[in-house]
Amino acid sequence: MLKRCSENPILKPQNENTWEAKAAFNPSVSKENGEIHLLYRAVSAPIGIKNKKVAVSSIGYTNSTDGIHFEKGRQLIKPEHSWETYGCEDPRVTYFGKTYYIFYTALSVFPFQPDGIKIGVVTTKDFKKIESKHLVTPFNSKAMALFPEKINGKMAAILTVHTDIPPSKIALAYFKKEEDIWFPQYWNEWYASLDQHVIPLLRDAKDHLEVGAPPVKTKEGWLIIYSYIKNYFSPEKIFGIEAVLLDLKDPSIVIGRTEKPLLIPKMPYELKGDVPDVTFPSGAYIQNDLLHVYYGAADSTGCLATMPVNDLLKILTEKKKAEFIAEKSGHRFERYNLNPIISPRPEFKWEAKATFNPAAIYESGRVHIIYRAMSKDDTSVWGYASSKDGVHIDERSREPIYTPKEIFEQKLKPGNSGCEDPRITKMGNRFYVFYTAYDGFTPRVAFTSILIKDFLKKWWNWDRPKVISSPLIPDKDACLLAKKIKNKYAIFHRVDNDIYIDYVNDLGFLEEEWLKNKLSLIQPKYVKKANDHIEKIGISAPPIKTKFGWLLLYHWTLGAKSPYQYNVGVALLDLNNPSLVIKKDVLLMEPEMKYEKLGLVPNVVFPCGAVQIKNDIFIYYGGADQVIGVAKISMKDILKTLGIVI
Repeated sequence: MLKRCSENPILKPQNENTWEAKAAFNPSVSKENGEIHLLYRAVSAPIGIKNKKVAVSSIGYTNSTDGIHFEKGRQLIKPEHSWETYGCEDPRVTYFGKTYYIFYTALSVFPFQPDGIKIGVVTTKDFKKIESKHLVTPFNSKAMALFPEKINGKMAAILTVHTDIPPSKIALAYFKKEEDIWFPQYWNEWYASLDQHVIPLLRDAKDHLEVGAPPVKTKEGWLIIYSYIKNYFSPEKIFGIEAVLLDLKDPSIVIGRTEKPLLIPKMPYELKGDVPDVTFPSGAYIQNDLLHVYYGAADSTGCLATMPVNDLLKILTEKKKAEFIAEKSGHRFERYNLNPIISPRPEFKWEAKATFNPAAIYESGRVHIIYRAMSKDDTSVWGYASSKDGVHIDERSREPIYTPKEIFEQKLKPGNSGCEDPRITKMGNRFYVFYTAYDGFTPRVAFTSILIKDFLKKWWNWDRPKVISSPLIPDKDACLLAKKIKNKYAIFHRVDNDIYIDYVNDLGFLEEEWLKNKLSLIQPKYVKKANDHIEKIGISAPPIKTKFGWLLLYHWTLGAKSPYQYNVGVALLDLNNPSLVIKKDVLLMEPEMKYEKLGLVPNVVFPCGAVQIKNDIFIYYGGADQVIGVAKISMKDILKTLGIVI
């Protein structure tokens, strides 16, 4: 944890200076040739501007040799243009190519509004003469900082977008030349593809974050000290200082991040001030293996805290041991100890509410996951993620890979709609994805397909989807069997509360040609031991082929529980005639963990994907309709539950 300097606060307002009579805080630092340059936000007493009384911020400058004791400050940057009329706030300074780049927040309207809060930049070579001054962003943003060296041949910066239009987003920008930094066309094009530049760091939509200090280069990666405010929109907000480590060659890759604050308000000078209970990082450097972090306290003074940089890097690079833990109830699936492996990313609208019910397939040495993602307006689309070992997600899409295309999956009334609960099957040179198409009225079975080679290249050339179940009958939980049976395609799906299997000659499905619903495979039943009735039954993942038969994982709910509890069981189907159920009703998993019991729909474990890796079966499941977990079972153990000993 960060240790506070015993001489805090090290920066205080100088009352004799009218431009900083009220406050001096949020210091940013640059250390060159044994001298520490410190820039800070200074706030004046209220003054009259356009018939309004406003406490105006400007940027002060001072220097030091020890980083603790500074000379008397002088005003360096003050409002001069219309886009900064009402203040210049919170500088971030970086020394790059013999020039100091000072980014700051520029305020153009009062009372303050998002459209009037943007980023400005000043360049100087000596903190005496201002070389240039520009408005940078044409959109709402704050807290921009330049990397101290080029990355892959380009200048690079990190900034916070939508700081005043939550959720805020920390993002990266690259510039071929200096002028691009303040070129409007560059930023308009950049903003049009904003999600491609975001580093997702928000844990919850109720939180807030902002870039703190400019990037600091370490042997392990770029160290970013930033502000993370928990419960930002409530009276119980907590201003914490956190850290994230980014890859040196590709800063969009997060190597590690702190899971809890390195420092929160505790001292009197942090608890009382112009804005109480605030610790806000704005500057950092490393000297003699000690990380120095400068921060604003209660929006009134500037402070310093330190910690051994190697201690922090150890926290950020430490890999937690991956383990699988058996269910407390004694059932056979073992959960990954670091679940959930996929959670909503509030920065991305299309998956801000939930990520759950994933399809999965093992191909070319990786587990490929297609997951259901839900926006705040309850529209479901598909996201993509993948893993080399089946548990660590090392690739994830920034945009949906599949969105509602046809009328049968468009939102025809408020509420849930879209493309739900995908299940993926490999046949020939294509992947077939069956899913629930929902227009808000009747859930129906639909499917699409894609060439495997296109899928692996992330060329999302999906075939036009077809709906294959009646518009009059609710139908969902569908998949395609991975092998033809007597030259027919076998399709599993759920009508009412039963699992059905349909055999079709081809997948053409002409207009108004629907599944026949003639063969019910597994039906609800009374459970004497639980004195309860199984209410809903549906398949989980597409069946897995073994020499003993098809392993069909499926879910069921108990009718007496409100809301329903979703459990996972397994059945064994005949290899040559999957309409024949050899054994069923073997319970393998039920909700036990917090992320399975609490969420949008409590008490749910809902797998849509399963893969076999060597001798283990991995299932990928939705927890409480909000997050995604993974669990595994050995093939030997799952067969044993079915009475087959190998």
